[in-house]
Amino acid sequence: MRSVRVKLRDIAAPKRWALNGGPFGSKLVQRDYVETGIPVIRGCNLPVERKFSSDEFVFVSPEKADELLPNNAHSGDLVFTQRGTLGQVGIIPDGLPYSRYVISQSQMKLTVDSNKADANYVYYVFRVPETVKQIHNRAFSSGVPHINLEILRDFEIDLPPLSNQGRIASILSAYDDLIQNNARRTKILEKVAQMIYREWFVNFRFPGHGKVGKVESEMGTVPKGWPVQKVTEAIEVDPTTKVPKVGMKPFVSMGALSHTSMLITNIEQREGNSGSKFRNGDTLFARITPCLENGKTGFVQFLPDCEAVGFGSTEFMVLRSRTVNPAYVYLMARSGEFRNNAIRSMSGATGRQRVQGQSFDRFLIACPPLELLQAFRDAVTPMFRLIYALSLKNRNLRTTRDLLLPKLISGEVSVERFESEAVAQSV
Repeated sequence: MRSVRVKLRDIAAPKRWALNGGPFGSKLVQRDYVETGIPVIRGCNLPVERKFSSDEFVFVSPEKADELLPNNAHSGDLVFTQRGTLGQVGIIPDGLPYSRYVISQSQMKLTVDSNKADANYVYYVFRVPETVKQIHNRAFSSGVPHINLEILRDFEIDLPPLSNQGRIASILSAYDDLIQNNARRTKILEKVAQMIYREWFVNFRFPGHGKVGKVESEMGTVPKGWPVQKVTEAIEVDPTTKVPKVGMKPFVSMGALSHTSMLITNIEQREGNSGSKFRNGDTLFARITPCLENGKTGFVQFLPDCEAVGFGSTEFMVLRSRTVNPAYVYLMARSGEFRNNAIRSMSGATGRQRVQGQSFDRFLIACPPLELLQAFRDAVTPMFRLIYALSLKNRNLRTTRDLLLPKLISGEVSVERFESEAVAQSV
């Protein structure tokens, strides 16, 4: 049975407000937000990998959510961006701790009639690059690019038979589930590494700490035999690294650094050598506001070997181990104490303030003995390597999924053929 062309209004559930926009005008404003309650879905909550991000939810009271009943959304509903980053779409998953949500003024939502279409399939249709392109082509370009509810209602998609929709969505969601599981593992691994660093070198509860005496120092009580020194005696800040001008080399922009993870993504290839220079094992540390305050920090482990070099933005500093080890340097750079010391040194015009290099001379550390640093390296370095390996797996999964997505949706690759080949490969 062939696909049929339908408008979104034709697959909306037969209930009031099944296809609706966010609150109009002053119905939802900043003063309506409360500390806890019913979460509001904004653009920052729409996912890259299907699942919603709850990290940046704001909330309204249940009473306010009742006032905005036409703008309430529930599990299984699709949420679309109305203005700004057009083409963003999310589907509210089951199992979240909230029974309902409110969509913001910049979002629209659709409750799909399950007798006519599979909501997960419709979600994947709106992930296809060609669909995103069509949305942009229909957008109003005056001011901030935007679409309205009428455009969404009349937007047409191809629907194969309902059973095929579910099978296509299952294939694609399997890729998303693998990607999210790997991402969850990387987050746990990094958290464990940070906990070990903090326990051993900040709280001084390292293996065998009970047998080591304590002494007073200029940075407080420290283990006996751990000399207190400036951090610049243990690490190099912006070390001299030669990068050839000629030829393509890895380039890291500020946007490639994460607020929460060591992983460096979207690495470019560029000519030249102007900017910061780095090797594997270096830590990239944002020097400019607000990137520093937001936590932008990365760990370099993507270069092919220890001799390879790369370059990047002038707005991050390169930190390299002298007497500790690369993992120690990265985890220290992620610590609140290290970051706050850098923030206090910032100077310059408002909005463009930068860290002063001499600030690192004011940051003190208690230097652990060599055997403890080696034990720390042995415990944490495998975690760093696994985080990077999982990121490579996710990159390959995304590539495969993104190649498969439009082919399954368009019918270029049949579900039957894909499933039979998958079974054959698993035997």
